[in-house]
Amino acid sequence: MAMKLAIDVGPLKPELAPLILGLALFFILFAVMAKVILPRINKVLTEREEATDGRFEEAEETRAEAARVHAEYQELLAEARHEAARLRQESVEQGTAIIAELRAEGQRQREEIIAAGHAVIDAERAVAEAELRQQVGVLATDLSGRIVGEPVTDFARESGVVDRFLEELRTAQPSDAATDKRA
Repeated sequence: MAMKLAIDVGPLKPELAPLILGLALFFILFAVMAKVILPRINKVLTEREEATDGRFEEAEETRAEAARVHAEYQELLAEARHEAARLRQESVEQGTAIIAELRAEGQRQREEIIAAGHAVIDAERAVAEAELRQQVGVLATDLSGRIVGEPVTDFARESGVVDRFLEELRTAQPSDAATDKRA
């Protein structure tokens, strides 16, 4: 029997020479890949991993910076709200003070106007009273002269009868005026 090396591989029955050639080429290709291509692939993968890790670290730093900026923003916002509330309170207080001041000024002006009005009224009353006394005296003497039938003008002026009568009326009036004010 000839020495034929046959490997039973099922329905395929390869020949020995192509099989040895195929195995030799496989090992050569494997060696080239292991020595040249795999180190380059590993180098690229390592660089990518380092770049990715660097990006993660950068992202973490950026995230931390963003958190810090956000905290500062929140702090500034809280301060601004506090300042706005303080300004609002000051405005309310100033407004209240201004209103109170204006009310006091208005009250003072009102009192001045009322006092001036009372002074004018008192002055006009005094003028009217003086004119009225004069006219009442003249009318009273004319009337009494008509009643008596003789002029009594000189007698009334000399004796002061009309002035005494009017003075008695004036002294009697304040008590009546006080009674009217109470009612």
